[in-house]
Amino acid sequence: MNKRNALKLIAGGAGWAGMAATLGLGLSACGEPKPSFNAVDITGADYARDFSLKDADGKVRTLADFKGKVVVLFFGYAQCPDVCPTTMTEMAQVKQQLGSDGDKLQVLFVTVDPARDTPEVLKAYMGAFDPSFVALIPTADQLVAVAKDFKVYYKKVEGKTPTSYSMDHSAASFVYDADGRLRLYARYGAGAAPMVSDVKALLKS
Repeated sequence: MNKRNALKLIAGGAGWAGMAATLGLGLSACGEPKPSFNAVDITGADYARDFSLKDADGKVRTLADFKGKVVVLFFGYAQCPDVCPTTMTEMAQVKQQLGSDGDKLQVLFVTVDPARDTPEVLKAYMGAFDPSFVALIPTADQLVAVAKDFKVYYKKVEGKTPTSYSMDHSAASFVYDADGRLRLYARYGAGAAPMVSDVKALLKS
């Protein structure tokens, strides 16, 4: 074999080796399992990316405050008769069932009834489920803006007296991964077990 042919063979072998390596990397990437969630996967959604609201202690909070934790954010109000206490009870169960990973979960409750949900009311309300749960209290104008950004619905329903009204509102939760990225839309009534599974998956990813 002359020198010229030998060089062609070597070059060809290197090319095939490079192509094989590239294909191997591609196959490896394709073979990586994608997390399977129970809630609706909305990774990459261009809404509900952040907020800036005061908590019950008057401190302004954003998603960056909870970096390193999976965040579950829910819109509700303290006098809600069913959806809100059910959701908060389930989230308390989720945290308990996570065991040692429970500290890596942060539940946020945004009130849609800031007129009645004072800091004192919400501190007591969160404490009834789990002291680590954080209530966020928007002003009336902030509520309009944050509801629009999160694409959630709320409406005041008049009662028999001026203070006995109720609030219709969206009942789902928004779930963020430990890097603060919106990942899941969890519909109401699914129970604690599916959320436990999803939180564990997000903590691993």
